[in-house]
Amino acid sequence: MNKLIVVDKNDKVLGYKSWEECHRLKGILHRAFSIFIFNNKNELLLQKRSKYKPLWPLYWSNTCCSHPGNAKNAKETDARNAKKNLTKQAEKRVKEELGFSAKLKVLYKFCCQAVYKSKGSENELCYVLLGKYDDQKIKLDKKEVADCKWISFDWLKKDINKNPDIYTPWLKMELKEFQKGSSL
Repeated sequence: MNKLIVVDKNDKVLGYKSWEECHRLKGILHRAFSIFIFNNKNELLLQKRSKYKPLWPLYWSNTCCSHPGNAKNAKETDARNAKKNLTKQAEKRVKEELGFSAKLKVLYKFCCQAVYKSKGSENELCYVLLGKYDDQKIKLDKKEVADCKWISFDWLKKDINKNPDIYTPWLKMELKEFQKGSSL
């Protein structure tokens, strides 16, 4: 299994550790990505995480998220090249989890730390990516995704205020960033 890329807050690679090591207790800062895919009606594809997820199972979250695997060489993990390599891996992950292809672009990155009960935590330098997909053909990998739905961004913001406990913490953090001025 690929190890996760451990980084500092400036996205400098410090090494590689297993998923378990990175998510134990308060976690070790590592690279991740979080994807938002919209259709031509400007609706967001929201996913419900699989019951098999060790952290935040059956919570609603953004379209897709994961970790880039360790690269083939040090040049690929360098912060200057991370964006290109990470985008390719994120596009591959959308295909694996949701069964369709979408071109993605990086919007921004931010640090996210959240603890899930006594089971572990996320401590990530997370790249947020944006994509478009207009076909309704979606084939879920049930080990990763329990369900999905297209919703308006405004509806999502209202529902998170009304039902915050059914959404992942990183989704709520990302929406705050969008509201501060990042454009969709």
